Amino acid sequence: MQALSPALSAHDLACRRGDRLLFRRLTFTLEAGAACHVTGANGAGKTTLIRALAGFTTPYAGEVRHTGALALLDERPGLDPDLPLGRALAFWFGLDGAAGGQAIMARLRLEALAEVPVRYLSTGQKKRAALARMLGQAAPVWLLDEPLSGLDTASQALVSELVQEHCADGGIALIASHQPLDVPDMTAFAIEDFAPSEAEA
Repeated sequence: MQALSPALSAHDLACRRGDRLLFRRLTFTLEAGAACHVTGANGAGKTTLIRALAGFTTPYAGEVRHTGALALLDERPGLDPDLPLGRALAFWFGLDGAAGGQAIMARLRLEALAEVPVRYLSTGQKKRAALARMLGQAAPVWLLDEPLSGLDTASQALVSELVQEHCADGGIALIASHQPLDVPDMTAFAIEDFAPSEAEA
């Protein structure tokens, strides 16, 4: 049986934070090979959107659908802080059945950090470790929340390369970031374009 092509969509989506309506009437559809950049100021609702798409937050209104497994990258690396990085990643690589864990670590320039406990890694090193864990999941749909934050210029360029390769292989990437990415044919929208009017807020 042929696997279904990945897809990610939202229809008339609205989300609140507390009593505040962040956005409403947000509709989009992404199919295999698509990348989409969500821009917006801090606090405008980018992270809330990502969490709603990932299923961690219940939307105030509307519907989210996806075909294919989701992988979320946010500010939390999801790695045991007391373990050396190599062992922490090996745990997830094993759980996810990842092939080529060492190659993933090499791609993210993490080999030299394998014996360093996760808690001692810098912000940028933790972000690269989180990217390595995400690659090991081999999920067709990526949800990336500020993936360039804390990274040096070379690592930011690498994130753009990884997104390009993922989409070229038929994956989907939705990236919420206030920083630009170099991904050909990537669509974009600003979360503020879906902000409520004063009467709706």
